Amino acid sequence: MEINLAYSPCPNDTHIFHAMVHGLVDCEGISFKTHLADVEELNKKAQKGTFDVCKLSYHAYFTLLDKYIMLRSGSALGYGNGPLFVAKKDSEAFITNGPANMNRIFDNPVLIPGELTTASLLLKIAFPNITNTVPLVFSSIEQELLNGNFMSGVLIHEGRFTYKERGLELIADLGELWQTQTNLPIPLGGIAVSRKLDLNLQMAIGRVLKRSILYANENPEVSNEYVCQYAQEMDKEVQRKHIKMFVNDFTIEIGEQGERAVKELLCHTCKIYPKIHSTGNLFI
Repeated sequence: MEINLAYSPCPNDTHIFHAMVHGLVDCEGISFKTHLADVEELNKKAQKGTFDVCKLSYHAYFTLLDKYIMLRSGSALGYGNGPLFVAKKDSEAFITNGPANMNRIFDNPVLIPGELTTASLLLKIAFPNITNTVPLVFSSIEQELLNGNFMSGVLIHEGRFTYKERGLELIADLGELWQTQTNLPIPLGGIAVSRKLDLNLQMAIGRVLKRSILYANENPEVSNEYVCQYAQEMDKEVQRKHIKMFVNDFTIEIGEQGERAVKELLCHTCKIYPKIHSTGNLFI
C-alpha cells in the first residue's frame, strides 16, 4: 500500500524519515510517496486533508483535531530548543547599551515563520500585546531583519545556531519563557496521521516511523547525504547540532511528560482561540 507522506526539509525530519522512505527498515508492506515542504506550507495543505501522514506544527494540529491524530513517535519536543524572538543588534529595538525597547517593538510589525506555526503561538502566549505580525518563510526572516526591512522577528530551526554571528540579538527565548511558566518541555511539531485511515494502518505507520528513528540514531552517517541534500544551512556542524537538539527521547516516544506538555499547550491555545476544542485522543 502506498501512503502520501509529507515532512519538512529540516535536518531533524530528513534524519528520522530517511530509513523508512529508503526501505532500510521493515515497512510492513507500506511504501511512501514523499512530499517535502516548509512546515507552514504543510500546515496549510493539511487543512484540506492533502496527505495521509504529515508533519504538523502543534499549533496547526490543534485546528485539525477532527482530521488528524498525532503518532506517538516523531515529535520535535524538548527543553532548550524553542523559537527565538530577535532583532538586529544595535537597532532601535534596543535601548542604547540596555535591554529591548518593548514599547518600540510593540509598535512595529513582527515577522513570524507562519500563522499556524507553534512559534507564532508561543509569541502570542508570551507577548499578547503583539498583534501586528507578518508571516514569512522561516529561512528569509534573518535577512529581512539584517536588511532593516522589519524591526523584529521569530527564528526557528537552524536560525538559533547562527543568529549571533550574523548580527542579530536576542529579545526573548520563547521556549525558555514557556518552560519557566509550565516546567514542561516545548511541543513544537509532530507527525500526524489522517483519521480516515484504518486504525491498524495508523498503528503500523507509527511502528515503522519508530523503527526509522531508531535506525537513524544508531546509524547517523547513513542519512548524511540525504540530510545535506535538503538542508537550508549547509554547514555540517550546524546540521549535527540541529539533529541533536530536535531529535531526542521524546522523538522516539512522546511519553507521559510529553503528552502533558501538549495538553498544556492546547489549554493555552483554547484560551486564545475559543473555537478550538479538544475532542478525543490526541495520540495513537
